[in-house]
Amino acid sequence: MNSHGAPHDPYLVGLDLRGRRVVVVGAGTVVQRRLPVLLAAGADVHVIAPEATPAVESTPGIVWHRREYAPGDLLGAWYVLAATNDPAVNAAVVAEAEVQRTFCVRADLAREGTAVTPATVAADGLQVGVLASGDHRRSAAVRDGLRAVLTGESDGAPSTEGRKAGLAGSVALVGGGPGDPDLITVRGRSLLALADVVVADRLAPPRLLAELAPHVEVIDAAKVPYGRAMAQQAINQVLIDRAREGKFVVRLKGGDPYVFGRGFEELEALAAEGVPVTVVPGITSSIAAPSAAGIPVTHRGVTHEFVVVSGHVAPGHPDSLVDWDALGRLRGTVVVLMAVERLAAIAAALISGGRPAETPAAVVENATTRGQRTVRGTLATIAADAAAAEVKPPAVLVVGTTAGFTAADPA
Repeated sequence: MNSHGAPHDPYLVGLDLRGRRVVVVGAGTVVQRRLPVLLAAGADVHVIAPEATPAVESTPGIVWHRREYAPGDLLGAWYVLAATNDPAVNAAVVAEAEVQRTFCVRADLAREGTAVTPATVAADGLQVGVLASGDHRRSAAVRDGLRAVLTGESDGAPSTEGRKAGLAGSVALVGGGPGDPDLITVRGRSLLALADVVVADRLAPPRLLAELAPHVEVIDAAKVPYGRAMAQQAINQVLIDRAREGKFVVRLKGGDPYVFGRGFEELEALAAEGVPVTVVPGITSSIAAPSAAGIPVTHRGVTHEFVVVSGHVAPGHPDSLVDWDALGRLRGTVVVLMAVERLAAIAAALISGGRPAETPAAVVENATTRGQRTVRGTLATIAADAAAAEVKPPAVLVVGTTAGFTAADPA
């Protein structure tokens, strides 16, 4: 490793990065995998890159310096990651880090750095890291085996290669759940561990990408609200192309593939080209977000119905397919996804349709993640309340009597 003689076994250690400056040079798919782990450790993460993938750009909690790396950028850093596509830049970052005695991972040439990133797994309060002398496939395979043991999923199943038989040239549409990586289904995680290629949405749990082996190709299909996005046709085509190359492709989405996830559009495109498809349902945020905030979408004697609608098109817009007047007449719970930018218009439409202005309402932001928070109010106030709290997507609007429930409320 680096210039200190023959290769040797690195010293495994856990770093306390809480509140400490970590500098990441580069903003591609490698960084996309590493950011969730660094943020989960509480690090003060600074990303230096002139351009970033949509997923990196929209990652909450980072400071993005939108420019090229320059000498002096590592001042005060406790830990550094050099992950650009320019070997000369990565070498310069490692050199500066070594001068100031800061450990640095070099993503493109690990042995030239002063630190290496192990394959990691977290389960039941344990964190396990695996290093295999640079054999990334082996370390990932051992990590996956340890995860199976720690989570109780080990049942004498065939080896990875055995389980992979028959998957080449196919696509799995996998629902990743509402945000917490532990809320993906067992089948979804199992297929993800077998992937050659992962095409990931912005709302797919980012910690899941950090668990992938280094050889897995990650394609960023993020749809940043009111920002850059990979066109749906392009997503369909990359799924088809990679499958035709004989790869096993996982299309990883947030929530459930069929709940405003365009999953069936992708299935239709793949089926038209004769590509085999597996659909793995996921936990939808329309139920998980209220639940995580302590809000039941139904409750005996209070509401016998709940409705899930999309708020990505404003009420009254000619493209809207939602009957907002009918929703206003309902007595049950209304859950609205993709509603942050149109909260005022949605609340006004529901009130106009007959829903009382004093009806409890809540907005749940970043449900099931460390950044979860809930803003409560009434239908008349929720838009102003959310704006005052500077709520950002992803967030779920819940309207109805149960939106006013707290854990102390009687059954």
